[in-house]
Amino acid sequence: MKPRGSTWADVVLLLVGACFVLPLLWLVFGSLDPAAGHATRVPQQPGLGNFAAVFTPGLLFLPLWNSFLLSTGTGLVTVVAAVLAAYPLSRYRSRFNTPFMYGILFGTCLPVTAIMVPVYGLFVQLRLLDSMPATVLFLAATSLPMAIWMTRNFMDGVPLALEEAAWVDGASRLAALRAIVLPLMRPGLGVVFIFVFIQAWGNFFVPFVLLLSESSQPAAVSIFSFFGQHGAVAYGQLAAFSILYSVPVLALYVVVARGSGNALALSGAVRG
Repeated sequence: MKPRGSTWADVVLLLVGACFVLPLLWLVFGSLDPAAGHATRVPQQPGLGNFAAVFTPGLLFLPLWNSFLLSTGTGLVTVVAAVLAAYPLSRYRSRFNTPFMYGILFGTCLPVTAIMVPVYGLFVQLRLLDSMPATVLFLAATSLPMAIWMTRNFMDGVPLALEEAAWVDGASRLAALRAIVLPLMRPGLGVVFIFVFIQAWGNFFVPFVLLLSESSQPAAVSIFSFFGQHGAVAYGQLAAFSILYSVPVLALYVVVARGSGNALALSGAVRG
């Protein structure tokens, strides 16, 4: 007989699981239902008409391509900057390291919405509105504090003795970072990249404010086009677009999970 506490825990977990499963069921059922509504129901005449309606260059491919450029660029810029910022924090001991790290932690607490008004004014003055590279740099800057924290923790796991062995062989610090530290940090860098990529992929507010033309807007903004006037919503097409919008992120998880594999056994490398 199960303890009463265990039974209540199972009930709570089932309720939490239902909160995640029901929206997914609505997406699947709604995407296959030509008469989909806001209620979750099994389609009476399932079909792929909703997918065919959104499977157009202007409605699907261009927004997804813009999302890919925006998210990939943000992830790459953030990872490179985070590695260069985390290396001295990990390898050099200073009394300023702790205050600096706490300052970075404070930077993660600032909501983007609190700074968008001055950022918008700056973009207007510099004539950077509707610029994909400028938006990438801003998203990278907002993601950098947490990325530095994560990268520094991963870099602390790489023994300094491995770099010292490379220095003895004549390698510079940059060469040791590139040839020794970064390969051992590959799974960790994959985690940081995924974290930043997903943040940029699902970001609606920043591209909505800074990218004005429809040809530059990512899928997170173009999904707003399914909400018509006077409360009319194309629920079936919205569900189909949402499923296709989620596929690249799921594919990224699979690719990184397979490519990372198991990290090198660092303790064994040091003993060797």
